[in-house]
Amino acid sequence: MMMKQIAAALTLGVAFTTLVFADDNWPQFRGPDGMGHSGATGLPLNWSETQNIKWKTPIHGKGWSSPVIWGNQIWMTTATEDGKQLFVVCVDRDTGKILHDTKLFDVETPQFIIKLNSPASPTPVIEEGRVYVTFGDPGTACLDTKTGKVLWQRRDLKINHVRGAGASPILFGNLFIVNFDGGDFQFVVALDKNTGKTVWKTKRSVDFKDLDAEGKPTKEGDLRKGFTTPLIASFGSAPIMIDPGSRAFYAYDPLTGKELWRTEDYKNHSVAVRVSVGNGLIYACTGMGKASVWAIKPGGHGVVTNTHVVWKAPRNVPTMPSPIVIGELLFMVSDNGIITCLDAKTGEVVWEQKIGGEFSASPISAEGRVYFFDREGKTTVIEAAREFKQLAQNKLDDGCMASSAVSGKALFVRTRTALYRVER
Repeated sequence: MMMKQIAAALTLGVAFTTLVFADDNWPQFRGPDGMGHSGATGLPLNWSETQNIKWKTPIHGKGWSSPVIWGNQIWMTTATEDGKQLFVVCVDRDTGKILHDTKLFDVETPQFIIKLNSPASPTPVIEEGRVYVTFGDPGTACLDTKTGKVLWQRRDLKINHVRGAGASPILFGNLFIVNFDGGDFQFVVALDKNTGKTVWKTKRSVDFKDLDAEGKPTKEGDLRKGFTTPLIASFGSAPIMIDPGSRAFYAYDPLTGKELWRTEDYKNHSVAVRVSVGNGLIYACTGMGKASVWAIKPGGHGVVTNTHVVWKAPRNVPTMPSPIVIGELLFMVSDNGIITCLDAKTGEVVWEQKIGGEFSASPISAEGRVYFFDREGKTTVIEAAREFKQLAQNKLDDGCMASSAVSGKALFVRTRTALYRVER
């Protein structure tokens, strides 16, 4: 099924924004197409702790990974607050009962993690019979979804995350692919998904050294680290992997890891936002600092910054929540709660609306709506249109650091402390 979804996405290429996914599976960060779109119908518009909640399951520890769904199973990761014990948890989709709660790794001396991150932030990726999880430097593993047995693991992919790990993995054919962008080393690696052995490993070609006046490293490599997740797309030719690193956007051949082209020259760093595609363009945000969103025409060779960047938009651009493209409109919410609708072809602002709150989770879309989940438990639902129209605003007891998932007619919302099945 995963390969059918990949094949469909590659065949349609830049028509991603018109794709609908009738499947109940939500196999990776941001869903079947990796961009937050769902073809579900009948999703709830209104809910609260006492309305339209089928079940609520407490999840122990601290973890911002998003739930992934295959069949009747929902998987996510979590950790002890101090990051010394790392777990994977499986919940029954129908009942909310915990099926597996497995400690995968012990970490004697965890790396430093900022408050807005967690020891278990990367989202797993799942397919029939197997789930793949990573915590970055502490370890990566593949498990049998029926038994919960660990099939393989790697603990030798080492970097200094500086502020904690965040990059989620993807699957492509027989490859498990994930970014390792640290303050010391920056590379992308593809493992054989059946064995965990390295198939290819590509070092990032740009290293924007952050040195002080005396030539000494500063900020522990802040300007070199990254948190983002790759996206596979096709634009009428062979598939490419669009994969932002710190201070540069890269395109790779996903089968070999060969760099095809890149854009650079922006001043931001620590990119966390996953790219989207549509209208023949790639939409990418530039990271921490004074962020902007770029629309990039795919293709070319080498550095294509001056020839392939179609437009840039610098206002109210998120550094954590990913934008979502619906037809010829691009919707995004800034970290401080301003929703902006852009014309996806020109970058012109269609409208802006402040809704308040602070945001880390990425939005999802279904049935002509866009759902935005904030850090305090508020969800704002709007119409995906050229005029701002708020359809609902809902509140749960705790906030969302993880992005939500969709399956059937239900939203699966992970807050800091629990997983909910929200359904009419």
